[in-house]
Amino acid sequence: MPSTTDLSRMLDAGANLTLDGALATELEAHGCDLDDPLWSAKVLLEQPHLIKRVHLDYFRAGASVATTASYQATTLGYARRGLSKHEAMELVALSVCLADEARREYLVENPDAGPLLVAGSVGPYGAYLADGSEYRGDYRFSPNEFLDFHRPRISALVDAGADFLACETLPSLPEAQSLLALLKEFNVEAWLSFTLRDGGHISDGTPLAQMAELCREQPLAVAIGVNCVPLELVSPALKALGEATKLPLVAYPNSGESYDPVTKTWGPVETGDRPAGRDSRRPLGLSDEAPIWRDLGARLIGGCCRTTPHDIAAVAKLSANR
Repeated sequence: MPSTTDLSRMLDAGANLTLDGALATELEAHGCDLDDPLWSAKVLLEQPHLIKRVHLDYFRAGASVATTASYQATTLGYARRGLSKHEAMELVALSVCLADEARREYLVENPDAGPLLVAGSVGPYGAYLADGSEYRGDYRFSPNEFLDFHRPRISALVDAGADFLACETLPSLPEAQSLLALLKEFNVEAWLSFTLRDGGHISDGTPLAQMAELCREQPLAVAIGVNCVPLELVSPALKALGEATKLPLVAYPNSGESYDPVTKTWGPVETGDRPAGRDSRRPLGLSDEAPIWRDLGARLIGGCCRTTPHDIAAVAKLSANR
C-alpha cells in the first residue's frame, strides 16, 4: 500500500529525509552470492525474505525511505533465466511488496514513527549490461529503445504501489530524457540521480547544470542529485546543481572505498583531504560529510555501495539533531 504522503509534499513542507544504504552489501552479509549479472535482483528469485529483512534493518536504523530491489530487475535480465515478461514483472512488483511489508512491520513496532516511503528503483540500461556501463554512459540507443526498455518495470512499480521512483545511477542525457518522458506517461514523481565524470559533469560528459535545467521542465522530477559516486565528488556536484536549480538535492554516495567496474572489486578507503580539526587517521564517512551536504542543499541523504545500517543510523542522528 502506498503512503498517503507524496514526496513532493514532504519536501515542500521542509522535510529532510534519510535514505537507506546499500542493499547488496547487506544481502552479502546475510550470505547471498551476488556474483551474477542480476546482482541483488537474483535474491528476489531465491531468498526474497532477506530483502525484507534488510529493508527493516534500515528502517530500524532511522531511514525514512526504502529503495526497492528492482535496480537490475528487468525483462531482459530475467529472460536470461528463462522467465517470461509476466514472471519478470511479478518479481518487480514483489520488490515493492517486500519494502511495504518491512514498512508495516516497523510501524507496528513504532506506531508514532513519521511517514515512511517506498522508492521504486529504476536502474539504467548499463546496469542490465553488468559491465560498468553505468559509470561511462557510452551505450547509444534511440529514444524509443530506451522507452521500451524502461516502460515495463516502471509500469510494474507504479501498479504495485511504489510511492515514487528513484531513477538512479544514470550516466547519460538521452536516457534521462526518456525517463522524464515516462514520468509524465505514468504520472509518477521521481528523483533523478546521476553518476559522475567529475564534480561538474555526469558520466557521459553532460554538465550537471544542463541536467538540472532538463529536470526543471518536468514537474514530476521533484529532486535531483548524485549516487554511487566517490565521497569527494559529492560536494562539488551539489554546488554545481545548487547554482543551477532550486530543486531539492539528493546525495547517496558510496562508502569511500574505490570501485573498479572492470574487475568488480573494491579497493582501500580513500582518505581525501581533511578540513581543519578532522582526524587524519580515520577515513571520511557519510556522517562526516552529511552536514556539509545539507548546507549545500541536499534534502535527501543516504548511502549507496558498501554502506550499512550503521552508516545510515549516523546520518539519521545528525538529521534529528538539526
